[in-house]
Amino acid sequence: MTAKPDLLVIGGVTERMMGRLTAEFTVHALYDQPDQGAFMAAHGTAITAVLTNGHDGLRPDLMAALPNLKIVSSYGVGYDAIDATAAAERGIVVTHTPNVLNDEVANTALLLWFSVSRRLVPNDAYVRAGRWEAEGNAPLSRSVQGRTVGIVGLGRIGQAIADRLAVFDSTVVYHSRSPRDVPYRYYADLTEMAGDSDVLICITPGGAGTRHLINRDVIDALGSEGILVNVSRGSVVDETAMVQALREGRLGGAGLDVFEAEPRVPSELFDMDNVVLQPHVGSATHETRQAMGDLTCDNLSQWLGDGSTITPVPECRNIG
Repeated sequence: MTAKPDLLVIGGVTERMMGRLTAEFTVHALYDQPDQGAFMAAHGTAITAVLTNGHDGLRPDLMAALPNLKIVSSYGVGYDAIDATAAAERGIVVTHTPNVLNDEVANTALLLWFSVSRRLVPNDAYVRAGRWEAEGNAPLSRSVQGRTVGIVGLGRIGQAIADRLAVFDSTVVYHSRSPRDVPYRYYADLTEMAGDSDVLICITPGGAGTRHLINRDVIDALGSEGILVNVSRGSVVDETAMVQALREGRLGGAGLDVFEAEPRVPSELFDMDNVVLQPHVGSATHETRQAMGDLTCDNLSQWLGDGSTITPVPECRNIG
């Protein structure tokens, strides 16, 4: 009987995923090892595949300790925690799970905007505290209809957000590395776009190239009536500048699913009623997470079968 190839799992997986993985691989869970260094020294040469996620990624030291690594299958669309360029140089294919989470993250972006603009969380608290009966009607909120919405990063999810905005008579504008063939106005200057927008939705990839892309100048341009929504990576927003702008009234509100040092969140945000906070759950529905898990395993299965993959990241599309 042929021995199964060795797979290193970094982070958690579902029972459904584990059932598939153990049928095809000898599975080693990194976080179950009391001495990870000793484990890597003993088993690193045997491991040919890694399953990880967008948060844990694959540290450079771990990749270096896996000389026979051939594939990294990542559960999630973002892969900035994996050095895909270094992997490609070694002939290692990196895969991710695009498309299957587009709709859910797009829905989350709109949910955050609407919740901030229509004061959903403060109004819920107002009713629960008995203040409606005791004090009368709650303060007025802001309409979401007919707004100019700036999308930072018009990739697959950005386009899904733009598609939904037509229902609300929105004027969609966007900023990305280069113009796209779309019927929306392109801004090469992000600060200029922020100044022309009522809402700024961030859905650009993370990494060094976009770190603090949303800086004080952009935030100030968005202004005291503007709303910032981030469903990309916490690193994209200068969190200190954002908190200060919210505290001083220079930014109207924020809907945040991601944070710079998550799960740690700036405590100053907790008492702000113009901010809605989510624990990085943009794609966290049963249906979408199952589809992501299936695709993560499908990439491994297909690689095991014929050496090809379904959804390699751009840096690795010429491998295999």
